[in-house]
Amino acid sequence: MDPSEDAKIVYADILYHPHHQSEKRAHMPLQDRAAQFSAYDALAGFFDMIDEEERVTEDETELDDNAREELNRKLQRIAVAIEAGETPTVSFTVFVPDERKAGGSYREITESVRQIDLVQRRIVLNRREGRGGLYAALEIGRILSIRGPGQDDPDTEADL
Repeated sequence: MDPSEDAKIVYADILYHPHHQSEKRAHMPLQDRAAQFSAYDALAGFFDMIDEEERVTEDETELDDNAREELNRKLQRIAVAIEAGETPTVSFTVFVPDERKAGGSYREITESVRQIDLVQRRIVLNRREGRGGLYAALEIGRILSIRGPGQDDPDTEADL
């Protein structure tokens, strides 16, 4: 016996009845019915989460006393240059904390220095940022190294 004949026999009592239409609710358009069966992404955001977890961050290096003293000497040279009316351009290696996870990264920032603010422990740069036009600043505690003219760099041209 043919399988299609079998189905016609099994479902003969309901096979040719009219489709039920509710008297209380309007018939849903085909496009709306199709939309309820559209693709569903059960893993939405999962791959972004995996990428974020794989992203590597560094731990902040704790400077020893000798390195801290050396940075203080370099900051003093910069302060003397600023007091003399100069705006020295210096390269800083600064730890920037990551916004999403523990750790961060070290970045090289080369800017001219406007001021050393010892009260707030920051170096104010000659670059304005943001809508308010405030001067950019670096936290002194996050600086790993300082290089530039007069900073014991082999490429220095003049002492500060």
